[in-house]
Amino acid sequence: MIISNNKVVSLTYELKLDNAQGEIVEVTSSDSPLVFLYGAGNMLPKFEENLANLKLNDNFEFTLVAEDAYGPLISEAVIDLPIDVFMVEGKIDPEMLRIGNVIPMQDNQGNPLEGLVIGVDEASVKMDFNHPMAGKTLYFTGTIIDLRDATEEEISHGHVHGAHGHHH
Repeated sequence: MIISNNKVVSLTYELKLDNAQGEIVEVTSSDSPLVFLYGAGNMLPKFEENLANLKLNDNFEFTLVAEDAYGPLISEAVIDLPIDVFMVEGKIDPEMLRIGNVIPMQDNQGNPLEGLVIGVDEASVKMDFNHPMAGKTLYFTGTIIDLRDATEEEISHGHVHGAHGHHH
């Protein structure tokens, strides 16, 4: 069996920035692997493309440039918000507005997004709403540890069910 559409893929991986010598960003293990329905649009397209036709126990190693991962840094995603946006019951919580904090927010349509506090002054808060991996080259190495046909229910729902997958 090879990795193709409507297969459930379980893999372990190590993600580093830039290349094999880069900073380790994320590691999965066989106790908590990444499990996904291949071809369902839940993963980065180029990530899936690099796994196509691999088999059980195959190893992989590939690099995704920013444009194929989370995109370039967008200067328009860095904005100054009036400090009163962060008032709760008439007060500003200085712990919340600490540089480096990630604050859950909503856009004008009510969609959730996270912003990184990168600057604070008396009148405003500078927030970066870029994805944390935007503008970065991602280097993946890993192993395919399980591969199976998806169930009809998984295919119709567009995601994996059961152990390490989605539970209803």
